Amino acid sequence: MSIERKVTYWEKAGKEHTEATLKIAKEAAKERGIDTVLISSTTGYTAEIAVEVFKGSGLNLVVVTHATGYRTKGVQMMPDETRAKLKEAGCKVVTCTDVLTGAVGAGVGRQRPGKTDPQEGRLPWIVPPPNVIVANTLRMFSQGVKVCPEIAMMAVDSNAIESGKKVVAVAGSHAGADTAMVLEAAESSRIRDVKLHEILCKPL
Repeated sequence: MSIERKVTYWEKAGKEHTEATLKIAKEAAKERGIDTVLISSTTGYTAEIAVEVFKGSGLNLVVVTHATGYRTKGVQMMPDETRAKLKEAGCKVVTCTDVLTGAVGAGVGRQRPGKTDPQEGRLPWIVPPPNVIVANTLRMFSQGVKVCPEIAMMAVDSNAIESGKKVVAVAGSHAGADTAMVLEAAESSRIRDVKLHEILCKPL
């Protein structure tokens, strides 16, 4: 037995595909009986469009942000007023450590030791930790294909959704959204339980 599904490929990655990607995600969730859609959103741009696209759909929206300090020390990239608006619109908003591109492992790889540190202090920077290897492997498909399972693990880690739940996840290539997937979520500590079922759309 086989199942035929439609996949949309954008010729180029970019935020111009945001609304279309969200509509693809909404229709896929309804067709498959999935009640929850995860939205990756850094500043709130994609999440605010999602609120409008999903209005009246009956689907649960979970917005997952970058961790505080992801780009600039001590700075959360989603403004407090945007977070409040999303919660008022009925979204859950999750902020926690980025499990594939954050945490101690990524910090060791990203933060070069100072020039005054002894030579042995520089060696960990050469060897990528497992989460970075996983992230870069998924990026061979696209940036969004890396982010979709990442936000699913972050949502489970934060108790926003339960482990083992099938969801539609939406992500993008640094701005907006251009990727949507159907997957089974799990804790980051049980990453091998994450199942990537379908790619609904992505850039070529």
